[in-house]
Amino acid sequence: MDLGLQGQVAVVVGGANGIGRGISAAFAAEGAHVAVLDVTENTVETAVQVAEAHGVRTLGTLCDIASFESVERSRDAVLGEFRSYAHVVVVAAIGSGKFGFPFLNLQPSDWDRVLQVNILGTTNVAHVYAPHLMERQCGTVTLISSVAGQIGSQTDPPYSASKAANINFAQCMARDLAPHQVRVNTVCPGMVKTSLNELVWKSWNDLQPEGRKRSYEDWAEEKVRNLVPLRRWQEPADIGAMVVFLASKRAQNVTGQTINVDGGYVIK
Repeated sequence: MDLGLQGQVAVVVGGANGIGRGISAAFAAEGAHVAVLDVTENTVETAVQVAEAHGVRTLGTLCDIASFESVERSRDAVLGEFRSYAHVVVVAAIGSGKFGFPFLNLQPSDWDRVLQVNILGTTNVAHVYAPHLMERQCGTVTLISSVAGQIGSQTDPPYSASKAANINFAQCMARDLAPHQVRVNTVCPGMVKTSLNELVWKSWNDLQPEGRKRSYEDWAEEKVRNLVPLRRWQEPADIGAMVVFLASKRAQNVTGQTINVDGGYVIK
């Protein structure tokens, strides 16, 4: 299916690894040029690999979304390379690194960095990147939230709360940007094997007595069987497929929506 994204430019913030890399590759597979933004040292390498695999132009540049100035520099780099962009996806996010059930296991200070990155960082990207889309009078913004933001997941309350905030902010943006023909949606992954998912296991496992400790593989597979009706992991490519669909004209009347790619996790 040709989604009509050939030659367009997509900016994937947090696009070098995991779900973000899957989204970068999904845009490139549709013939879109991709700006890969991330804080990790493999950012440029990922951009090169995506370009070689799909025959598109890419840009890899460092960006710390918690810094407004860093986000501005990334925007300038994108415009310097491509002169314009049509789609912005915000994937970058962190967890607290602690097991938050009950929430009193955490200290209030454990929330600070998570909210700084996941909420204010997303806000920085929106403020920096939305004006160009408004000037073009077209384009899309997609925020990658999580089912944790919908069900009040107790695993990591700061992460869950920040992802709920992303959903709400996307709805606010959708209303504000609709007169400019810019669509804004949220995609919520379920169980995806990423470094963040593995960190959740580690924070749980570290609290267990010796007899109850589990390997990541055993813990994760049991969780998928118990919580996901389709009983399988979601892959970064699954999230990428939904994001590129939402960016396409086939979704031209879809805005302000929260769409789960979770194997049925939420209905469970």
